[in-house]
Amino acid sequence: MVPPDIHDLFLASASVAGALIGLLFVAISVAADRLARDKAGTEVHRIRASAALTAFTNALAVSLLALIPGHKIGIASVAVAILGLMFVVASLLSLIRGHRMQWALAREATFLVGLVVIFVLQLLAGTAIIAHPGNSGTVNTVAFLVVFCFLGGIYRSWELIGAPSIGLVHEVTALALKKHDVDDQRDA
Repeated sequence: MVPPDIHDLFLASASVAGALIGLLFVAISVAADRLARDKAGTEVHRIRASAALTAFTNALAVSLLALIPGHKIGIASVAVAILGLMFVVASLLSLIRGHRMQWALAREATFLVGLVVIFVLQLLAGTAIIAHPGNSGTVNTVAFLVVFCFLGGIYRSWELIGAPSIGLVHEVTALALKKHDVDDQRDA
């Protein structure tokens, strides 16, 4: 059973998930040329779109089912986690089948492994809720995992639309390469 103090979180979460899914559909429509089957590199974009949709759908399903009175969140968490794990396995197989595992795809695989962690934790928490319905700590764990699904879905959506990526590793590497180029010019 969902404790009353966390009920509003799931209510807000269901609303946010619905809105984000709608925005994702718009982003997919805008990026439709990237998702065309006959273009090179489209598999990565399709996996990004599917990963975002899976993360948002996970958050939506768990949140909506948590709002139904009774002991539904444990079963919902287990069922949605299993579906999420099936998606990740299919996506990893698609990456392996479609390409030799290249370094560029390692980033995609790493994100998918992150989803595996979220879904396995959600599966374990859902199982614990089913076994001990009065334990509100595991419901809080599911709530945190819903938040992580949102963050992952937003990150994937950002990449899907081709938005700029400014990360610490990228910027440090670029700075080091620039310094290396300057040093090479001085030596020449």
